[in-house]
Order: sequence, then structure tokens, then C-alpha cells
Amino acid sequence: MELDEKKYLYLLFILPLVVVVFLINLYWKRKKQREFGDLEMVKKLSPESSVFKPVLKVAVLLLGLLGLILGLVNPKIGTKMETVKREGIDIVFAMDVSKSMLAEDVAPNRLDKSKQIVSQIINQLGSDRIGIVAYAGSAFPVLPITTDYGVAKMFLQSMNTDMVSSQGTSLDEAIKLSSTYFDDKSKTSKLLILISDGEDHSEGAEGAAEEANKLGMKIITIGIGTENGGTIPLKRNGIVERFQKDSNNEVVITKLNKTSLETIAKATKGGYVNGNNTKEVLEYIKNALDKIQKTEFEATEMADFQSQFQWFLGFAFLFLFVDVFLLERKTSWVKKLDLFNENK
Repeated sequence: MELDEKKYLYLLFILPLVVVVFLINLYWKRKKQREFGDLEMVKKLSPESSVFKPVLKVAVLLLGLLGLILGLVNPKIGTKMETVKREGIDIVFAMDVSKSMLAEDVAPNRLDKSKQIVSQIINQLGSDRIGIVAYAGSAFPVLPITTDYGVAKMFLQSMNTDMVSSQGTSLDEAIKLSSTYFDDKSKTSKLLILISDGEDHSEGAEGAAEEANKLGMKIITIGIGTENGGTIPLKRNGIVERFQKDSNNEVVITKLNKTSLETIAKATKGGYVNGNNTKEVLEYIKNALDKIQKTEFEATEMADFQSQFQWFLGFAFLFLFVDVFLLERKTSWVKKLDLFNENK
């Protein structure tokens, strides 16, 4: 259950206030009756006066007010999974999470810049299905193909350079794993958006791209970093402790290698774009997506919560209507019940 307007819950304080006012009023009446004379004599003088009916009347009033408040809060229930038809393409984002992505030649650093770009791309998608792969020296599945963009963004923001234990940048492993995300029998267009600084420490990336092309995949590569490069700061609690060094104890300078990224994109008739300017990347991706044929497919997703306020308001008005016509004097059925031993 979800409460749509939680701010109205404070109105529930009205209910105990009504009870307090009722008890004070009841006490005041009893006090005045004692001042008038003996209570037993007062009862005989007003035989139609009931103790139970005022309690019933205030109880009905409380139920009516409770219904009104719950109606204002608007509880939503009835979640269910439903199958809907959508039109789009399948997109896999392959994110480089190697240590070189910590370089700050692109603000705030290459990895955070990559996250910003992918998040903005997701924002401009319509009904496409998306998946996420992380890779460094090996590739790791982060999120399978889904239409839940909210979950995708949550997983995206949690990505870091400690996700993959083997370091380096293996672009061929990223392409091979990404290709398993797509259904070979499906006619849905397949797009891999590969984000990296292009420093490939493996062989066979071009061959993997050619195999992907045979499967009908198109690859767009986004280069993150500068050709001048930058050092790789290793931080703890946001403070730089040291810089990454190589086997010769020299500080590593990591540079953008757009050549390898362009080669991969060319093998699938895709394209390469420099990722340092987010606006240019978004325009490039949007134009590319507009040119790719969309396919209708079925997707299972969570249905929206259904508002239930009308039920509470209906019961509220019913109770308040009854309360208006509920008299405080005894009726025949109340006399028969004799809940408060009033017939002595």
C-alpha cells in the first residue's frame, strides 16, 4: 500500500480531540443533572433520554471523520504485473570500470562522466529495453535487459572500479558478454553503446566486433578522456593517498585512445563520438536512435497503484449522513438491547 498525500495524516489528531470534547460534555451534563436533583429522579423525568445513543452517535461521527481523512490521504493499493506492448530497440551499455577511469583529465573523473552521460541518454529514451555491463580485465553482467529505467539508474550509480577484480581494459570481453544480452531469434534492433577511454590491453576487439556485426549488432563507442591524458589518483575517504604506478615505479599517464574505439565502431557500421561534451554526445545518440528501426515487443512491468480514496469518502459520507439523523433519545431497539441497564 502507498499513501499518496501523507501530509494529511496529521488530521488524525482531530479524532482524539472529538473524544475528549465528548467526554467533557458528558461530564458537564452529569454535573448539571446532579445540581438539578437526584440522578434517579432525573432519569424518571426524562425516560426517553439514552446513555447508549450519544456514544453510538459520536462513534459514527468518528468513523465518518476517519473516512474523510483516509480519503484525503488517498491510499493506493492493487499492484500487479501486467504485459504491455511497446515499440523500441534493445540497448546494452558497456561501462569501462578499470582504474584508468579514475583519471581526472575529464571532470569530475572519467567514470563519473560516463555515468552522467549514460544517465542522460536513459532520460531521453522512450520505450527501449536496456541492459548494463561492466568491464575491466574481464566483463561482468550488472543488469539484464529491462524496461525499468529507475532500477537501471540505481545500478548505474553503484558502479565503481572495484566491481571487476582483474584490471586492464578488455574491450573484446565487453563485446562478447554484451552480445549474450540479445535474443538471436528476436527481430528487435540491437545496439551496444560502449563507453571507454580506449586503452585496450587485450587483443581481438576488432574480431569480436566483426562477430557482433554478424549477429546484427550495431556498436556506438564513446571516448572518455583526453589525448594529453592524466594521472590516476588513488583515494581514501576523498583524499589522494598516491598515484597509480607501473612495474617500473613510474607514475602512470593514461591517455584516450580513440583509434581502437573508432575501429570497433567501424566494424559494425556504427559510429564514434567524443564523450567530453555531454550535449554533443546526446545529440549524436538521439540522431543515431532515430535512424534505427523500432520493433514492437511485449514487456512485463509493474502496474500503477490504484487510488482507493473514493471508497473511504463513500463510507465517510454514509456515516456522517447516519449521524445527522441519529437522535439521542431512546428507540425501541435500543430499549430491547438495554446495554447500560437503563430499564431498571
